[in-house]
Amino acid sequence: MDELARQLSELAGNSPVQLLNDPFPEPVGIRLFLKRDDLLHPLVSGNKWRKLTYNLLEAQRQHLNTLLTFGGAYSNHLYATAAAGQVFGFKTIGIVRGEELANSSRNPTLAFCESCGMTLYFISRAEYRQKDDPDFQADLINRFGPCYLIPEGGTNELAIHGTAEIIPELISQLGRIPDYVCCPVGTGGTVAGLARSAPKETVVLGFVVLKGLDLTTLYSEPIEAGLALARPRQVDYPFGGYAKTTPELIDFIRAFERKTEVKLEQIYTGKMLYGIYDLARQGYFPNEATVVAVHTGGLQGRSKELEAD
Repeated sequence: MDELARQLSELAGNSPVQLLNDPFPEPVGIRLFLKRDDLLHPLVSGNKWRKLTYNLLEAQRQHLNTLLTFGGAYSNHLYATAAAGQVFGFKTIGIVRGEELANSSRNPTLAFCESCGMTLYFISRAEYRQKDDPDFQADLINRFGPCYLIPEGGTNELAIHGTAEIIPELISQLGRIPDYVCCPVGTGGTVAGLARSAPKETVVLGFVVLKGLDLTTLYSEPIEAGLALARPRQVDYPFGGYAKTTPELIDFIRAFERKTEVKLEQIYTGKMLYGIYDLARQGYFPNEATVVAVHTGGLQGRSKELEAD
């Protein structure tokens, strides 16, 4: 086993499953566990770690030492890719949506990316919409030289292969098959992986955190294969849209953190856990159902409101 594969294998599967006793503002009749993928790595954590693992190995197999990827100004994926490049010895390039940001002061996410050595290249929103176009990608490679391209959010077939490993791990840790496994949904790579590996007894719930997303449009083959069960498997908790929040959500996260001492962020995991609580109050889950929520990391995106007393 080469050095990169050895390092990656040492980290794989090392996230614990934590039973949360009475984590919500009022008791609900489920047994809630949290798959702590936020603890996989101090910088490359959560689903981003899962998505990047096999892409890093593929980049090495192709003898490409530069990773090029895409994201917005607050992208968890850019943050994780920059960190992975620094940790595992890859050069990194981030194509950032919004050319007006080029001459602006860097926010903490972009500042971190540059501190890890990532080259940031700012483009207009119109150009950014071409990010999946082969000709546009060829132009980027002509500009920057040979690169291993990773799509926005890190979601591709290799990413799904990585996130598919979550359910076998947690079944081994729990010693039984969970009734429900839940995750927040942005680009769809994590829910696709969960759906691919879930046994027929397990319902996979994707908590969509942005408006207007239909899971059947994302990686339809693995998702439909895994989610073709009786109940609808998409639930929407956008709280106004991607990266938006409400005072109700912030208050919920604060209360959850006081009870559990587990930190959340308001973009993904906080919305999912609020959704689980809301569905449980409505009687969506059978009494004493075993529900596992996947903590997808991204804590660098915590709102300053959550840090306030």
